[in-house]
Amino acid sequence: MIIDLPDTTVSKVAKQLVKVREEGGAVALGRVLTLVISARNGVAEAAIDAANDASREHPMRVIVVTTGEGEAHIDAQIRIGGDAGASEVIVLRAYGDAASNEESLITGLLLPDAPVVAWWPDEAPSDPASSPLGKIAQRRITDAATSPDVRDRLSLRGRTHAPGDTDLAWTRLTHWREQLAAVLDQPPFEAVTAVDVRGAAGSPSTALLAAWLQLALQVPVRWSYENPERWSEGIKSVRLSRASGDILLERTEPGVAVLTQPDQPDHDLVLPRRTLRECLAEELRRLDPDVLYGRVITAGWEQLGPPEAVA
Repeated sequence: MIIDLPDTTVSKVAKQLVKVREEGGAVALGRVLTLVISARNGVAEAAIDAANDASREHPMRVIVVTTGEGEAHIDAQIRIGGDAGASEVIVLRAYGDAASNEESLITGLLLPDAPVVAWWPDEAPSDPASSPLGKIAQRRITDAATSPDVRDRLSLRGRTHAPGDTDLAWTRLTHWREQLAAVLDQPPFEAVTAVDVRGAAGSPSTALLAAWLQLALQVPVRWSYENPERWSEGIKSVRLSRASGDILLERTEPGVAVLTQPDQPDHDLVLPRRTLRECLAEELRRLDPDVLYGRVITAGWEQLGPPEAVA
């Protein structure tokens, strides 16, 4: 069910939510958190779809805030039932002076005594933790992949990092980190002497994977961008050099990777790019600070050298 509330106020939206629960039996008691999404109109629907899918694992209230120019007013929309997955979605479109303070827009709509997670699916504040929404959130989710200048964006994330910050470029690395850790847990237990990471030019995950390996292994890490004509999306390969030979984990095509090790047959692995829903659901599983991400985006990033020329 979708309820449109044109030219309204936050107080009227809150009263309408109470009315819907009383008349339709929808309750908020099962909601475990409030997810606040700050997005441009062009990306808001994709973010809502991802949140609706993730809500089947994490029932929540979703508040979407978009802003625009024009005469000061607020248009709102409430989505419940099949139009909102296992969540209840409130869309606030604020214009003019009504859009000047995002925090005041959502304060009266937050679930009582429930954690707040703020998510910027596209352009995020330069310092999320000190932004109006970031100040009231336990977790703050950004996505460096939406920035055209990956290195500058990651450097900024490192300089302004605060406990509770995370980035979906880091979340997309989970399966890569699992595979590489599993390989190094097998014999022969030799030290890694050098690392080579390659990926697409627009992939911040490539840089973060290199920073993680730099932090974890404390060996020279070479990283570079592939020629866009040969590879245009995500991580391409990781090579770990050891005395007995190189370990190579390489995507031969999107979604499929080959693991090559000395004196062993090659192994084909399913390694697809993770969907927005998968990444969001993973981040919502933990509301405590991601300490490892904090170390990677600060200490690991500082130790990592610049990328080499396009391969």
